[in-house]
Amino acid sequence: MSDEPEQQADPSPTKDKATDVPPQRLAIHPRSEHFDADVLQRGVGIRFKGKERTDIEEYSIPDGWVRVQAGKTVDRKGKPLTIKLNGEVEAWYEDLGENPPVAKKG
Repeated sequence: MSDEPEQQADPSPTKDKATDVPPQRLAIHPRSEHFDADVLQRGVGIRFKGKERTDIEEYSIPDGWVRVQAGKTVDRKGKPLTIKLNGEVEAWYEDLGENPPVAKKG
């Protein structure tokens, strides 16, 4: 037996699950209160109704909706018009590889 304290495994491989899951609500527009540049820089994958989507403007996992651009239509200020679609939403960080932790309702 030695008097040296036991060394524990390096905590970096087992990251905190909370940091590996994207926020429950996120928007890509800087004026939104749910905009987060750091999260968007990491890359967030979205699955809506079982299909991966890349055209999502904003999502809310607890409320079960996404906003997508409505064609090429813009409002009088030049911002794209969006429509709200309801359904099951899942989100994950794309930089975590093949089987990342997924944020989903319940």
